[in-house]
Amino acid sequence: MMNYFFNEMPQYQSTLAPQDAAVLSIEGAAEVRRILDLRDHSQPTPMHHLPALAAQLGVADIHIKDEGHRLGLGSFKALGGAYALMRLVQAEASKRLGRCVPAQDLLTSEVRAIAEQMTFACATDGNHGRSVAQGAQIMGARAVILVHSGVSDARIQAIANFGADIIRVKGNYDDSVTEASRVSAEKGWTVLSDTSWPGYEDIPGLVMQGYTAIVQEALQQLSDRPTHVFLQAGVGGFAAAIAGHFAVIEGEHRPNVTVVEPDRAACLMDSARAGQPVRTAETEPTIMAMLECYEPSLTAFRVLSRVADGFMTVGEQTAPAVMRLLANPQGDDPAIVAGESGAVGLAGAMAVLGNPELSAKIGLGASSRLLFINTEGATDPALYQQIVGRSPAEVAAQTGGDSK
Repeated sequence: MMNYFFNEMPQYQSTLAPQDAAVLSIEGAAEVRRILDLRDHSQPTPMHHLPALAAQLGVADIHIKDEGHRLGLGSFKALGGAYALMRLVQAEASKRLGRCVPAQDLLTSEVRAIAEQMTFACATDGNHGRSVAQGAQIMGARAVILVHSGVSDARIQAIANFGADIIRVKGNYDDSVTEASRVSAEKGWTVLSDTSWPGYEDIPGLVMQGYTAIVQEALQQLSDRPTHVFLQAGVGGFAAAIAGHFAVIEGEHRPNVTVVEPDRAACLMDSARAGQPVRTAETEPTIMAMLECYEPSLTAFRVLSRVADGFMTVGEQTAPAVMRLLANPQGDDPAIVAGESGAVGLAGAMAVLGNPELSAKIGLGASSRLLFINTEGATDPALYQQIVGRSPAEVAAQTGGDSK
């Protein structure tokens, strides 16, 4: 069952905290692009236009930015972990060499020799760890990735394929975050987490900064600004980066933002209700595995408390339903391969559109232009085929629609 909570926190609609405004600034986004341009497959991800679905749902327009094509990793997370790792190597090289090392020098033998002496560790549900592992491979550094018991073998193998060392941890994602911090302190490794806690914000801030590329590309690809954006969330870093960067660029003209979580792991909604970050009770696993987090990122919550207009939850049945919907499009709309967590934003919007009173309260109707971000493709191909009934390749081979 859907639950919706309007942002009633006292800091709502206030300006971003200075440290968050700096992380999510236009200047920060420009640095992201400089780093991205060093990498293979760095072109913008597609923006799909779905007019038939928009007509079916009774809105003016729907666009979906497809991060399933991002940097060969199949997930938006490719922008975060690898980018942060490369910035950390850049900082260490500048320190050791006694001069500023520009982005264009990152792949030189001199800088890579320094990276080879560095070890980065993180916990992951799958996608963040793959990004950190890929970044380490690019730079020649070592990556140690901690995976909890809920991470599938397919996702673990995808991480290992980049040469990372794997440590298996009992428990859930939050348990693996704690263990990554403990082991790194013991071994002298650098923790590269996508969630933050008191005293640990700078590195997760770099991860969030990487995600601003999505907004920069989207605004270049769209002819009209979106009126509503529904953003799926785990610890909240992605949602905060997208909503926060929109706020930096567009100020009071930013789109209405709703944060969407699984009802089995709604740490951001629970925190919004409490008015402060809280740990939510663990019940049972959710199919939306990339969003199964029980404690929000401190930095992300600070941003979202200011720029998220509402928080909502969706039930377990919604993710498979929207995966199948996108794989079997209406009219000439393009087929989109979305993983179990990839299209949860669309699932949230559809739930709201089914409630006329709630839709009216957030101004969602016939003139609305909706933007969604498909945060992952089929990162577990076997599970995708089990849910959709066809392989990712078969779905992707369909024609129709347009993308930019």
